[in-house]
Amino acid sequence: MNTKLLSALTATAAATALFGAGAPAQAFSFGTNGITFSQDTSVKFNFKESHGMYQSSVGVYSVKDSAVSLVSTLFSETKSSDNEWANEWKGTLGNTVVGSGSAVFTFLANQVYTLGLDSGWGGSVYSTSSLNKGSSQQAVFGAQSQLWDELGKEDTKVFQAAGKFTNGTSSLFNGGTLISFDDRGNKNDADFQDFAVSAEAVPEPMTMTGLALGLGGLVAARRRRASKTTS
Repeated sequence: MNTKLLSALTATAAATALFGAGAPAQAFSFGTNGITFSQDTSVKFNFKESHGMYQSSVGVYSVKDSAVSLVSTLFSETKSSDNEWANEWKGTLGNTVVGSGSAVFTFLANQVYTLGLDSGWGGSVYSTSSLNKGSSQQAVFGAQSQLWDELGKEDTKVFQAAGKFTNGTSSLFNGGTLISFDDRGNKNDADFQDFAVSAEAVPEPMTMTGLALGLGGLVAARRRRASKTTS
């Protein structure tokens, strides 16, 4: 193999090893057991859909000694739904939730967080099960394409598979995680479709720069090799 090509390949491998393959540091936990990261990690959230009769908001909360404090509100409803009870109190972007429907939050390293659904007079629930009354599961986490298809979004049937969707760590860095809440309404029907958002880790700038430099070196080496072959 051409030595310059070999050098470029080595550089690419080194960049990938040093900066990762386009993903930030893996989360220590992103699910119903809590949210913590080993490094500062930015996550982009997108509003998906709501189906609760309450006017609600979703936010990021810090957790210390089981006490929760609101850090940032991600999405807020301006009314309970698009058209009252139609389609099981369906709320969509641009109608029930206004704005871009996207929000980025940076989770600080080694701090404990949870996501919370505040339904006003309907009460609050958290994505961390231990913070809820009776330690009940009030949120599901999963690969967004799979979980979105499985949820019965326009009915109030119990979501029987909720116990299988408790960890969104791997999908957060690979295609995105869906988080969907049950707000305890309708006698705590456990339908888990009352407020749904997606989350995806934002690649670190240094990761993308390092990978681009390595690939750039590979392309340049190939061009030099091709030039010598044709000369």
